[in-house]
Amino acid sequence: MTKALNPRYTPPSRTVLSNTLIPAWYEVEKQNVITELANVSKVASDGWTSLAQDHYITVTTHYSSQGKLQQKVLRTKAVYRAKTRKTVAVEIEEVLEEFGITHKVVVKTVDNASNMDVAAKKLDILKLGCFAHTLNLAAQKVYSIATVTRWAAKLRVVIVWMKRSSMAKIVLKEKQLLLKLPQHTMILNVKTRWNSLFLMVERFLEQYPALQAAVLDPRIRKPMERDRLDRITDEDFTKAEEFIKFMKVLYTSTLCVSSEKTPTCGQILPILMKLKTHFTFQEGDSSFVSNIKRKVLTDLSGRYQEEKIQQFLEEATAMYPRIKAKSVRHTTWERLQEAAVATNATEADVPIPESHEDSDTTEEAMYENPRVEVSPPPQPKKSALEELFAEEEQERRTIHMNNSNSRIQQRVCEEIQLYRSLPMISIAEDPVLWWWTKRDTMPLLAELSHGYLTVQASSNPSERVFSTAGDTISQERSRIMPDKADMLIFLQKKYLLIYKLIFYFLLCDTAYYLFNSYTL
Repeated sequence: MTKALNPRYTPPSRTVLSNTLIPAWYEVEKQNVITELANVSKVASDGWTSLAQDHYITVTTHYSSQGKLQQKVLRTKAVYRAKTRKTVAVEIEEVLEEFGITHKVVVKTVDNASNMDVAAKKLDILKLGCFAHTLNLAAQKVYSIATVTRWAAKLRVVIVWMKRSSMAKIVLKEKQLLLKLPQHTMILNVKTRWNSLFLMVERFLEQYPALQAAVLDPRIRKPMERDRLDRITDEDFTKAEEFIKFMKVLYTSTLCVSSEKTPTCGQILPILMKLKTHFTFQEGDSSFVSNIKRKVLTDLSGRYQEEKIQQFLEEATAMYPRIKAKSVRHTTWERLQEAAVATNATEADVPIPESHEDSDTTEEAMYENPRVEVSPPPQPKKSALEELFAEEEQERRTIHMNNSNSRIQQRVCEEIQLYRSLPMISIAEDPVLWWWTKRDTMPLLAELSHGYLTVQASSNPSERVFSTAGDTISQERSRIMPDKADMLIFLQKKYLLIYKLIFYFLLCDTAYYLFNSYTL
């Protein structure tokens, strides 16, 4: 294609591309990311193992900018030490220091691995367990129920037979067309795969008429397998319908917090409350349903019980404009008021540095060498009058600061009252964009909302990076160096859309060139 575009063009060699162009591009974009990370409020981290048995830790950041939720992949770092708790803490701390966000991170969303607890405590960051993993663990509790295991085994035997027999697949497709059913293949549950039991039972109910018609076809000569389908009684079919009815809410909740669009931690408590209500035992429930409810409810009730996490989630729910009026206690609004006053009072106390035109360190020099450390300007010597009345000056500053805090506190109270009086926004609206539009009427709360709405409810963003890393370090490229893998993953997650556009324009240019050549 390159020759067709321009036969005289010589593309860069593999060595130049790998050792010169990609590292130079990576360094430029890395500095751009460091400059953008002014409002980071969340870091998610996790580990994975490549085909070459190398252990990696991926760190991603999430923050809001111009009313949009932004995500950046900082590092996919190779770890050559044992994956202990202290090792994970040291590796994450090094990445945060490298990008200058050590003191800007509020919450770290991770999976339920125990080695993340020590890392969060060492970094003095609140650890939030991945809500998607929590829901999956609750769904897996049904495997410990003997009646559910025996009932699911009956369905599984039939599905295994249908998936192994090539003739059975052909007959099943014919029956699907005849009965006007969706041409779906059967799903086999795997215990480690999220919600796979629910998906298997749901597909079984959907294709049950086609399965019944398929086993009666004379081309299938396995009467033993037909008998196994006949052993599925009406009671088993009723259990399948009840299982789908009660587990569908758990499956839908997992999809909500696993999506890429605004799955913030403000959704956790409302979804958790809805699930607890759904799985509460009611009169008239069968023993099959009551056992499922008891197992799931017991597991969900023990989650997010730590006081700091509970308070943070309550505050995040209050700042979530979709569900702010539901189950928000008065003490939560008081904590939000104190947080808004403390945040804005701290920002007001920061002195504005004076400009020094004669300084040798200009913005251009800092851009060329971003590691240049600028020493603070020397403090001017106090005059005799200033030394004499130093105590009175300090008292004046204290009174001024108290008055400023009182004004900020009054302003925060007014904004909270205004915010609570507004109606909840629809589910289709973006809460981050909504707060961005309210930055003029409620500036203090809008600034405070960044620390809650940018915190992800699950660690799925890191999991998606692992999928990208699996494509980068594939079986054909298993010997790629960790530094090169880090650069490629960083650039790929940042410029995936640009790659698609470049490929599209190259195709257009090729078509245009070939058309002109054919015309000439």
